[in-house]
Amino acid sequence: MKDAVDVAFAVAVVLAALIASGHAVIYKRDSRSAAIWVLVVWMVPALGALAYAILGVNRVQRRAVRMRSRMVRLRSDAQFPPSEPGTHFMPLARLVGQVSDRRLLPGNAVDTLVDGANAFPAMLEAIDGARTSVAMASYIFDGDGVGEQFVRALAAATQRGVEVRVLIDDVDARFSSSTAVKPLRGAGVNAAVFNPPLVPARLHALNLRNHRKILVVDGATAFTGGMNVDCRYWKPEAPDQAFRDLHFRLRGPVVWQLMEIFADDWQFTTDEALRGPKWFPPPAAAGDILARAIEAGPDESIERVRWAILGGVNAAQRSVRVLTPYFIPEPSLISALDSAALRGVEVDIVIPQTSDLPHVHWAMYGQLWQVLDHGCRVWARPGAFDHSKLLVVDGAWTLIGSANWDARSLRLNFEVNVECYSVEFGAHMDGLAQARISQSREVTLAQINARPFPVKLRDGAARLFAPYL
Repeated sequence: MKDAVDVAFAVAVVLAALIASGHAVIYKRDSRSAAIWVLVVWMVPALGALAYAILGVNRVQRRAVRMRSRMVRLRSDAQFPPSEPGTHFMPLARLVGQVSDRRLLPGNAVDTLVDGANAFPAMLEAIDGARTSVAMASYIFDGDGVGEQFVRALAAATQRGVEVRVLIDDVDARFSSSTAVKPLRGAGVNAAVFNPPLVPARLHALNLRNHRKILVVDGATAFTGGMNVDCRYWKPEAPDQAFRDLHFRLRGPVVWQLMEIFADDWQFTTDEALRGPKWFPPPAAAGDILARAIEAGPDESIERVRWAILGGVNAAQRSVRVLTPYFIPEPSLISALDSAALRGVEVDIVIPQTSDLPHVHWAMYGQLWQVLDHGCRVWARPGAFDHSKLLVVDGAWTLIGSANWDARSLRLNFEVNVECYSVEFGAHMDGLAQARISQSREVTLAQINARPFPVKLRDGAARLFAPYL
């Protein structure tokens, strides 16, 4: 009897190993990842197959596709004539058009709002002036500090008859003691929580998060960028200690695309379809910038923001400026940056000298050598944590929005970015990046190599978790 049980167990272990290794070989896009999992499955009998079933199978994308597959998404690009930039960026525009399934729209204006001291007053002023509608999505929305001002402004807009919708991610709503969900609902504001789980939140709270930051007022003015409604960005009593970031005010037809993205998220969350002139008034030209919104998330088969970044870096002829709080790019992005530097393009990467997430900071330093070794320059900006997200290529193509240079933004979160084709706006943003470089300390390959062995070990260990950071 015991021999029969042993044989049955051995057969089950071999079958599990065959199934797990076969799944890895077929479905893992990275051959190195597939090879490692095959080794683990066969070198650690039973436990290896179990580990692959728990950690190796990409349930994130499948769950994201399943949870949004029945939703009819709003698209209105057909009413706008197609546009293309008349520069060497034309192939890039076509690439992004293919992966984003949205048209590049002319007639837009984009204003840069540096830090909460400039962004929050502009956003509050827009809400206070709203006549028909306010749509707002934020990954983090505090109910205290500056968040209290937003709650009051949104409540006042509701009371004067403005249609107001606020969408807050479940992680903030569930785990933050200062979340604005209850204050907003208590004030009569229609506030919803994105992707509330059917099982305890801790099982998947790190994935499928709505990291988008969108505010659309009267369907005519939009705000987007990297800034949450978070008291850490707003410290009037100690401005030098406030988090730093970039946010943007947009006017013109691209506002329709941002509103469509919000409307899709709102309909997924609440089943309410936002339609009609209150939310989508006739668009009017406001400037001369060609712009396009790029929505991305694990429910898409194409990693849209990643492709936009790859296309932009590969199109560079003179300069690439990157501002990001978390620089943990995947190999294809590292290769694109290195390739640009090797062909003579100035590649500058600005990261914060201090971070709000130490383990992410360690992982960044654990792989900086990969870009420094090929001619890219890395700069650490001192002072308070800098959460800015920006990519400027040749001073003419600019990518703004919520995505970071890490796997979480490019594979696991729902993000929104906007690409802008404009020499004037691009030169302005390139100047902003260069000003930050002038304030920063250069990080050299010699400095990275001179780190003490325990620090190298710590940073290298943190880098192993890069696919999940």
